Amino acid sequence: MAPVRTPAELVAAARAGDRRATARLLTVLENQRADDDGTASAIAGLVKGGDAQVVGITGSPGVGKSTLVSALIGAWRAASLRVAVLAVDPSSPFTGGAILGDRVRMADHALDPGVYIRSVATRGHLGGLAATTGAAVRLLEGLDFDVVIVETVGVGQAEVEIASLADTTLLLLAPGMGDGIQAVKAGVVEIADVYVVNKADRPGADAAVRDLRAMMSLVRREPYEWRQPICTTVASEGKGLEELVAAIGKHHDWLAGGDRLAEKRRARAAAEIRARLDAALRVRFAVPEALAAAVADGEVDVASAVRRVLGDTG
Repeated sequence: MAPVRTPAELVAAARAGDRRATARLLTVLENQRADDDGTASAIAGLVKGGDAQVVGITGSPGVGKSTLVSALIGAWRAASLRVAVLAVDPSSPFTGGAILGDRVRMADHALDPGVYIRSVATRGHLGGLAATTGAAVRLLEGLDFDVVIVETVGVGQAEVEIASLADTTLLLLAPGMGDGIQAVKAGVVEIADVYVVNKADRPGADAAVRDLRAMMSLVRREPYEWRQPICTTVASEGKGLEELVAAIGKHHDWLAGGDRLAEKRRARAAAEIRARLDAALRVRFAVPEALAAAVADGEVDVASAVRRVLGDTG
């Protein structure tokens, strides 16, 4: 049996490129509970700092998020940057399990020591992310990765939490899928820093770009505010990647030009606290089966049931 390594030994091994050590560190953070033995806190104290560029990628299912992530990994690795990916997958509401299949599309990078890919289950958390994603991002930053990519579930209208987690958020659209109308209806368009029309070799790509430009024309921007660029890509063929990487870099430079990047990081910390609170409250205020049955039978109204769960019967 292999000896149990201390948090300091795990961090040192992870920084040296040991993927198992990195995986172990992330597992400790994902499974952290309020009554843990302090291991997660010790790990957090050892990985303070880091200045990774955090890039969030969101969009409806089928627009090619995982394929684009794979292409971006290749582009950043060509520039000798270390890249980590957190691919968030939805958990089953019945079994709690997740498919965790995004790594299949990123198999080309599986043996690259400069790339670490982790699939993460949402475990019931809403907003397109897992409750522990923020902690995982900070850990990977502290392990000296240059870029951390967070690929969201792809749930569409509810998926706006990524904007507070990432430094730069990409919104992916694809021609012929009604994404332009979806973006307007959901307001998702407002969270993006860079728009990406992927699968741009398909009919309707030009129309998708025109729709985005029309939407952007309706939003007033001050001269000092960021104006979202529109990039077109064919991720499966690597087309448009150079322009997209340049747009991401330009946005990061804009953030770093003032207090904007620090403000983003503070917002990320606040979002993580809220996510952890939400997860803790779900456990602490679980709904008893008997109470749910009483509401279903009409014996108790919902407002009274909520007060009972909260312990307020007054």
